[in-house]
Amino acid sequence: MDDLQKDAVSLLAKTSLSDGIARRDFIKVALGTGFAAAAMPVVAQNVISTDTKGLVAGTIEIEVAGQRVPVYRAQPEGKANPPVVLVVSEIFGVHEHIADVARRFAKLGYMALAPDLFVRQGDPQKVASIAELQRDIIARTPDEQVMADLDATVAWAAAQGGNTDKLGITGFCWGGRITWLYAAHNPKVKAGVAWYGRLVGTSSAMTPRQAIDIAGSLKSPVLGLYGLKDTGIPQDSIAAMQKELAKGSSGSQFVIYPDSGHAFHADYRPSYVAADARDGWQRLQNWFKQFGVAP
Repeated sequence: MDDLQKDAVSLLAKTSLSDGIARRDFIKVALGTGFAAAAMPVVAQNVISTDTKGLVAGTIEIEVAGQRVPVYRAQPEGKANPPVVLVVSEIFGVHEHIADVARRFAKLGYMALAPDLFVRQGDPQKVASIAELQRDIIARTPDEQVMADLDATVAWAAAQGGNTDKLGITGFCWGGRITWLYAAHNPKVKAGVAWYGRLVGTSSAMTPRQAIDIAGSLKSPVLGLYGLKDTGIPQDSIAAMQKELAKGSSGSQFVIYPDSGHAFHADYRPSYVAADARDGWQRLQNWFKQFGVAP
């Protein structure tokens, strides 16, 4: 039995039927293991691995409109009323890196929840290329569905003793865009941190609004962590976002890392920039502390 299986068994033993999880339905998908095929090759020597000592960690499931949604949950064992942070994945889904980020939050005292927001559309880890992943899963995942799944995750956290009066959200790439949108969607979000999430784009039935569209009305402060060398998110889009944010009162800010491109926090990818990833992680902690999310 590997460590993840042990964690899952431990979590199952500590999870009562009041969680709304039947034992037979407890784990259908083992989140937080391996890496997506489209993200290969993995730079193994850079991968950060956070242990589960002192944590309750593993996959649970919540029900959203009849759909079972797996969620990777990590939180300090025995800690009452922990603040809640939503961890929103890149297009690769809730793989090993995202689960590790959740454990990093748990080590800091949070209940961290990373839902599988693509569960209805497919398994991102099995798709061979980024182009196929974008076409077959991402393009078919509506924002409305994502917002509802995150709402349900927050409700589950509150029912399980999480302090959703201290609610934060962070996300990477695809999840960075969702971070901006969810901070506007849910007034309970105290603060968000968006890592290199797209800010502008073409609206569609699946994605009716972009981050720039909600900037002026945004109330929750979001910290944007972006790379100057990110060819997919040009600096003029950041400047346009800042201009729109200035029309509102959220107090959102950007930090632009001159030596980084896209995915500089992703320690398993060649794009990883260790110094900027560490700096961003510290800024995230400071941001959450400043706006009342931190333990």
